[in-house]
Amino acid sequence: MSFTRTLRAVGGTVVAGALFVGTAPVASADQTRTDQWPLGAASFNAEAIWQQSTGKGVTVAVIDSAVNGDHPDLKGNVLPGKDFVHGGPANDETSVDHGTSMASLIAAHGHGAGGKDGVKGLAPDAKILPLKIKGFEDEAGEGGDWADALRYAVDHNATVVNMSVDGLSMTPKRKEAIAYAVAHDVLIVASSGNEAKGKVAVPASEPGVIAVGAVDKTGKVWEDSNFGSQLMLTAPGVYIRSAAASKPYRLANGTSDATAYVSASAALLRAKFPDLTAGQIANRLVKTAGLPPSEKNAHLPDAHYGFGFIRPLRALTANIPAGSKNGPMKAPAAGSATSTGPDSSGAPGNDGQQASKQQNSGLSPVAIVGIAVGVLVVVAIIVIVVVRQKKNDRNGPPPGGFGGPGGPGFAPQQPGPYQQPGPYQQPGPYQQQPGGPGAYPPVPPTQPPGR
Repeated sequence: MSFTRTLRAVGGTVVAGALFVGTAPVASADQTRTDQWPLGAASFNAEAIWQQSTGKGVTVAVIDSAVNGDHPDLKGNVLPGKDFVHGGPANDETSVDHGTSMASLIAAHGHGAGGKDGVKGLAPDAKILPLKIKGFEDEAGEGGDWADALRYAVDHNATVVNMSVDGLSMTPKRKEAIAYAVAHDVLIVASSGNEAKGKVAVPASEPGVIAVGAVDKTGKVWEDSNFGSQLMLTAPGVYIRSAAASKPYRLANGTSDATAYVSASAALLRAKFPDLTAGQIANRLVKTAGLPPSEKNAHLPDAHYGFGFIRPLRALTANIPAGSKNGPMKAPAAGSATSTGPDSSGAPGNDGQQASKQQNSGLSPVAIVGIAVGVLVVVAIIVIVVVRQKKNDRNGPPPGGFGGPGGPGFAPQQPGPYQQPGPYQQPGPYQQQPGGPGAYPPVPPTQPPGR
């Protein structure tokens, strides 16, 4: 199993230049904070963002490796979470860096006087729910499926889920978990992958998930960022400074980091606009996204940029109609969200749920009585007809006359207003036709050729 772990660490001084043309001032007291160039980028302007929202009151689930909740830049912002591989909490990681890095880009608060030292996340007052799954270290243990972690996140009040993972095959269980999250108004953000492939990785490619690619300081797509028709947004993912578990900090490239920035932006929006649905939050991100000048004529969504790179300050301040409930999000398969969480009485295989299905398809006592009465009436009519026919046979006209062999008999019946011609009934006006408007799955729109 392959994961988008931004393990392509890079060293040296951060390259000169500015993301999306121009930088905004950002308070800094040490080199680590200075290295966090996205916070000072013109499209972010973190100091202005934090005047609008800090993500307070929002829980972001990080489905990843475990997180070092004792890191000085994260302490107090990391909940116990759950280790789905070995059991126990997932806030005590000391060796695998990835989950801690993602958590810090979302909700680190820095340290020192005024929190000006170390790493600061884009949503510094959000809470992180760490959920450890398989694939980041050993493969031992019975659990570790991200479907279980996703359901746990929904059932434990996370409204944004960060999945900086890829290369995972889809199963019915995993599709149902995504549908369950969407049905409960949880926004899922996932990385497109780091293989420079024209194919968005799973689960980012699934309906109901925001797929994220990476861009550099100039707004150009990172050379190893996966692309494709499902890509929705891009975000900073090159020369990204973040906290770590095995060491204080790390510097890396990857769509994982970009995904964390989108999740943080969603947390900011969910804190400021608590009445908006997950789809409407995505709508604000999409409607305020930007493109570099070289892409100003691109047909959106573009295979490499999606709708563009995020501009969280604009997303927080622009006057944008709420729009439809789902916004730009495609709905998961119909019916896959009917199963509920592990703590619900309607869990998969639950007797109450099965009984409900059977009750809906059975016959009520009143219907049974009605059928019985109808049968008796039909039998009585048949008896009367037979008796009269025998009487007519004794007293009626000779063969060949009216009513007998050779007579006019009954003419062939024509289809009535509620009867369709032919041996099989055709789809009626209230029956959805396959491939018709609203039928699932929808036909994806034509995408422009990749570059």
